Amino acid sequence: MAQRKGGSKLGSRMKSLLTLSTLAGIPSSLATIRKFVSAVDWREAQNEIASELDRKVAIVGMPNSGKSTLFNTLQGQYLSFVSPEAGATTEFVRGAFGPFALIDTPGHLPEMQRQAIDESSAVLYLVDATEGVRQRDAEVIQQLRESERPFIVALNKTDLLSGDVDELAARVAARLHVSDVTPISAQTGENVAEELIPAIINTSPEAALTLGRLLPQYRRSAANKLVRAATLVSLAAGLQPIPLVDIPILLSNQIRMTLRIAAVYGEPITAQHLREILSTVAGGLALRYLAEELAKVAPIGGDLVSGAIAAAGTYALGQVAIEYYEHGKRLSRQQINEMFTRYYRRYREEHPAEPDVATPALPPAAESVTAEPVD
Repeated sequence: MAQRKGGSKLGSRMKSLLTLSTLAGIPSSLATIRKFVSAVDWREAQNEIASELDRKVAIVGMPNSGKSTLFNTLQGQYLSFVSPEAGATTEFVRGAFGPFALIDTPGHLPEMQRQAIDESSAVLYLVDATEGVRQRDAEVIQQLRESERPFIVALNKTDLLSGDVDELAARVAARLHVSDVTPISAQTGENVAEELIPAIINTSPEAALTLGRLLPQYRRSAANKLVRAATLVSLAAGLQPIPLVDIPILLSNQIRMTLRIAAVYGEPITAQHLREILSTVAGGLALRYLAEELAKVAPIGGDLVSGAIAAAGTYALGQVAIEYYEHGKRLSRQQINEMFTRYYRRYREEHPAEPDVATPALPPAAESVTAEPVD
């Protein structure tokens, strides 16, 4: 009986929270949401993403470890000089279709190596399977670890081995103290498309942006990496206990995510298409913002609920943006809204949080207001 009484008190409190007077300080209309959108520094967001597109994926390794061969395989054409002679690459090689940088690790080009790593969004380090792990390999991996630059390790030339390449890759990983090593053959292309490119994309959102724009066949997986990263940011922001504090953070995060997805699909980094997506789902987003702020004042578990709502809204918006570009920007407003609702519900079902807070309805006058970001 006591438990039932307590539940009744909680229900009464939540009902009282839904009164107009209590909602006065919370963005309960799309007009208020529009003010938050307008406050976002669009030029800063656009410049930030343009800068990220200039970053490279550095292919690093000992001389003759197969960097140029891999570069040409990734580009699908002959762009980099390949030679059996060690140290044939003496400068950065930038492909016509994207920002790759090749660099030899030993001491004859240390400054170029540091520059490539500093300018990169991620580093791919190649180990020559026919030579095994050498002292210089271990030293460079340790330097990469200390630099905190995202990196992955690939074991190249596996086509020249007769033994179990997975077992050898595991031994190399143990020797270098890394969690995983991807066995590949740059010469034959084995495991390059299946494992290596997805692994590079997953190293960081910046790498996903760079390679997604460069390699059309990986755009969806790259865009999904951007959505996952933005969803985690929104989850953390939504956990903030103070109402309204997280709304600008969420909007900035969601806007940057959507602009990055546009960039992945080769669209100009402007608000042109973002306006169409945001204005269409603005009602759904506003409801989620409102439900999230209400959850913060719940006596038990409200922060977890608000975090889940924030994350779900970001995830749904990101998936809608992906579908929008995958369908050639030809989705109707109804299709976009239906997708947003479907993806939002899917996320909440896959990431349940208790207790939940029912999403309140907006005042009728607010439903007709459209949020329009500025260019």
